[in-house]
Amino acid sequence: MKYQNNKVTDLKISYIGGGSRGWAWTFMTDLALEPALSGTICLYDLDENAAKNNEIIGNCLQNRKEVCGKWNYTVAADLKETMTGADFIIISILPGTFDEMESDVHLPERLGIYQSVGDTAGPGGIVRALRTIPMFTQIATAIKEYAPKAWVINYTNPMSLCVKTLYHVFPEIKAFGCCHEVFGTQKLLKRITEESLGIKDIKREEVYVNVLGINHFTWFDRASYKGNDIFPVYRNYIESHFEQGYQEKDNNWANSMFTCRHRVKFDLFRKHGLIAAAGDRHLAEFMPGEKYLKNPETVKKWGFALTTVAWRKEDLQNRLAKSQRLVNGEEMELKPSGEEGILLIKALCGLERVISNVNIPNRNKQITNLNSGDIVETNAVFERDSIQPIIAGTLPESVLNLIKPHVENHETVLKAALTCDKELVVKAFLNDPLVKGRASENEVEKLADDMIHNTMKYLPEGWKK
Repeated sequence: MKYQNNKVTDLKISYIGGGSRGWAWTFMTDLALEPALSGTICLYDLDENAAKNNEIIGNCLQNRKEVCGKWNYTVAADLKETMTGADFIIISILPGTFDEMESDVHLPERLGIYQSVGDTAGPGGIVRALRTIPMFTQIATAIKEYAPKAWVINYTNPMSLCVKTLYHVFPEIKAFGCCHEVFGTQKLLKRITEESLGIKDIKREEVYVNVLGINHFTWFDRASYKGNDIFPVYRNYIESHFEQGYQEKDNNWANSMFTCRHRVKFDLFRKHGLIAAAGDRHLAEFMPGEKYLKNPETVKKWGFALTTVAWRKEDLQNRLAKSQRLVNGEEMELKPSGEEGILLIKALCGLERVISNVNIPNRNKQITNLNSGDIVETNAVFERDSIQPIIAGTLPESVLNLIKPHVENHETVLKAALTCDKELVVKAFLNDPLVKGRASENEVEKLADDMIHNTMKYLPEGWKK
């Protein structure tokens, strides 16, 4: 890397999944508005036409007067080309299509098993992992061969299993997973603190939190703002707002597939004394199925939504249309996304020192009562070519018992994917809290059979024996 006047001028970023019609545009926008970084973005995607469209869109940005970071977007034909010489590798892919995800999310409904997202836990998250792990095995092998010194940033779900696979294949890899769910809960605490204490314009970053847990099932055991302990503020707010929850002021958000009144968070705080730090749609999927996801009526009562794959398919058509408009010259809106990916890249380049939440192995026992090979989400210090996890402490027994089945399933599902073992998939299904007690073992085995069959196109040959 070349440094000039506190800037890096020749960074190479390899983007796997570079044909993205969503996250890639967010990444492009944040890069365009960052004056301290410039260089080359090498896009690789199985859908080469999608990557070429983003090449056009990215390079068109360079003509905008408000753009600070200067980037050349190119398309690579294979992993070797995109990774060779890379300083950073971004992984943001959709494993399979929404047709496969439709089976992941909705087929379990025949047994009364509902999933609000279906990309991390539950039967949907498990089968999605069966598709994803072989892809990440290939990616990790290529990183080991072509870019072993590069920093690898994963945004793909299921986050924990993606990161776990990277380290399983290449233990010396410098990889971590980024997720913005913690930010959403910081924003909630900011708004509740402003409302409760009469303070204006608190910045999300000024809400200091201790993060501990696993991705999409993270928790805060400490939260403060300028000397104010937020826990009593949060507790008092819940006592007076439990039934209605927190009402989003944005009506469009309130009526969307991502609607959330935070009542699941509030309920978990009442029971466990910690602040659950993810969207309610995610949190609900880690809990027993009878609790928050018993049926659509129960979901409505708790104030969140089932994100249907039909909605995702419709949204994809809108994104495809937007992609074509951008290729044809429509200008992309340029405003900061609030994500921290670019800030973390700057820190790893030595231009900043940042503390943020990150998904990495528990090698430093940053969560003392989980195993060293578990992928955990805690805070860490990012600085030049270094991530130092911050010791988060010990999970309370009641929260640890909620997390344990999922950590156990990470091991089971990784092994199932690598050995093409259906019995291990059934074992993981039966151990998942959404499934446990909701159907007979025979019914669960038949469900696993059918879900594997529906995703067979994206599975290794070993599954076809």
